[in-house]
Amino acid sequence: MSPAFQPHPETITLEQYEALPENRRTEVFENIAFDMASPSQEHQIISMELSTILNTYLKSKNGPCRVFHAPFDVKLNDAPLTIVHPDLMIVCDKNKLDGKRCNGAPDFIVEIVSPGNPADDYIRKLYYYKNAGVREYWIADPRRKTVTVNYFERNMLNIQYSFDSTIKVNIFEDLLICFADIADRLNF
Repeated sequence: MSPAFQPHPETITLEQYEALPENRRTEVFENIAFDMASPSQEHQIISMELSTILNTYLKSKNGPCRVFHAPFDVKLNDAPLTIVHPDLMIVCDKNKLDGKRCNGAPDFIVEIVSPGNPADDYIRKLYYYKNAGVREYWIADPRRKTVTVNYFERNMLNIQYSFDSTIKVNIFEDLLICFADIADRLNF
């Protein structure tokens, strides 16, 4: 396992998790804590660009959905405890939000692959997000310059696009994201 994402061998409770220092980036899968590496420059640029696009779209629709970015806790399960920090997410059910976290599956999640642990986004999180009820999950991979779209509502799994594509956000009828514009921002 890469040093970017190391498990702690002991199990952790919600109370122990909440007592962790705020500056510690930790996710929990089935009661096992994993420390996360800090995001790269590419990661931050992609996250900011996508966040801006998603937030602008949601504000224009004036609906119930809101965009959140990491670090923001998402508790997918109480027993066994599973808490994640998606890079970006959209939550459309305000009843899932309690002021400090999202309790249950967000509607839409984007993870930006870190070089040290690509299997985490492609395998582990794919499994947990699908089983928790996430409607759509994107994996943006700066190294491969691809975006993998997993639209669970229609079982459209692993549709892969290049960074020069325009990609439809399937949970909305009229949201298209031009990844070429985002890729251009990586080379400033």
